[in-house]
Amino acid sequence: MSLENELRERSKSSCELCSGSDDLQVYIIPPSTNEHLDNSVIVCRTCFDQIKSPEITNINHWRCLNDSMWSEHIPVQVVVWRLLFKLKKEGWPQDLLNMMYIEDATLEIAKSLMDIEDEKQEAIHRDVNGVVLSSGDSVILIKDLKVKGSSLIAKQGTPVRNIRLDRDNKNYIEGKVGPTQIVIITDFVKKI
Repeated sequence: MSLENELRERSKSSCELCSGSDDLQVYIIPPSTNEHLDNSVIVCRTCFDQIKSPEITNINHWRCLNDSMWSEHIPVQVVVWRLLFKLKKEGWPQDLLNMMYIEDATLEIAKSLMDIEDEKQEAIHRDVNGVVLSSGDSVILIKDLKVKGSSLIAKQGTPVRNIRLDRDNKNYIEGKVGPTQIVIITDFVKKI
C-alpha cells in the first residue's frame, strides 16, 4: 500500500488539520526527507500552501487546530504544535498551546528545527492599550503602585522616562520613579 493510501486510510480521506477533503496531498514533516507514515500527514491544498508559504497565512483558517490538536497521531500533533507555536503572538494559539497535551518525546520532535530561543528574544512588550513599547520610550502610570521593598508609592499619572525592556519577560519594564529604579508590570502603564 502506498504512503498516500495509508494516510488516506488513517485520516478517513480528509485533511488531518482542517478536515477538508479537497485536493489532499502528503506533507513530509521536516527535518525528515523520506516518506513514512510516522513522519507524514495528509493535508488539503489550503493547509499545504499556508504551511509551505507562511507569508500567505490566513490566521482564521488555523482555528481548525482547536480540533486537530487532540489527534492521537504523533505526526499530526507535531505539525499542530509547530503551527500554534508560530502563531502564538495572535493570542488564541497560545491558549491552545497551553491546553494541548503532548508527550515529552513528541514535544522534542516538534521543537526540532524551530529556533525557540530567537522567539523568546523577540518578545513584544505592550502597554495596557496594546501599544508596542521600545527601550527609551516614556510611559505614564495608570494606577498607584506600591514599590516592593520600600515605603515608596508610585502615584497614578507619574511619568517614567527612558524605560528598559526585560528580555526574559514581556510583561516587565524597568524605569526610574524619582531617584528609584523600579520594575513595572506593563499592564499598569500607558505609552506617552
